[in-house]
Amino acid sequence: MLIKDWMSKSPVTAKPATSIMKAAKMMKENGYHRLPVVDDNGRLVGIVSDRDIKEASPSKATTLDMHELYYLLSEIKIGDIMTKTVVAVTPDDTVEKAAVLLLRHNVGGLPVVDDDNKVVGVITDSDIFKVLVSITGVLNGGLQFALDLPDISGSLKSVLDDLKTHDVRIISILTSYDEAAPGRRTVYIRVHPIDDAQAQSVIDRLAANHHLLYWAKDNF
Repeated sequence: MLIKDWMSKSPVTAKPATSIMKAAKMMKENGYHRLPVVDDNGRLVGIVSDRDIKEASPSKATTLDMHELYYLLSEIKIGDIMTKTVVAVTPDDTVEKAAVLLLRHNVGGLPVVDDDNKVVGVITDSDIFKVLVSITGVLNGGLQFALDLPDISGSLKSVLDDLKTHDVRIISILTSYDEAAPGRRTVYIRVHPIDDAQAQSVIDRLAANHHLLYWAKDNF
């Protein structure tokens, strides 16, 4: 899945000359926690977060009066506090790559840039959640089976044959190695809703023929 199909395509951006007061207002009005910073040609030159703005703002214990405070906030520019080394992705990068970068850098969003380094979008952790919901098919409900299988060619076929025997329709199949023992893999199979009697028959068959870790039922 490519970032261009899931990113926000009308990004709100700031410029280095934008005051932190205006940037804070832009974030609040749009519900954002960070803004890409671009030059006059729309090219990415930095990023600023709400945390950056809070750290640059005067303390609540300041002795400044209201007029002095507003003057100071209008004088501090985003270019003075922004992070200039920015982690960014392109529209043709995968969503999985974006997810890894979000985790690795502990951020909630990444600017998306084209070949000229112009900001064309933003992808956030919320977009990643939407991808997860989409690829798992969880909104279709049904049952999910988790199985511990050998990491060899053909090990999944016998599971699929068992499901086919019970006329079960598959929604999604996902594989993970993170918690599996060496030479093993965990396979998650989601199937369309079936009645309780059919579900019990499927569960019994999978448990008898394979290492069934668990099954779960989702209803929405």
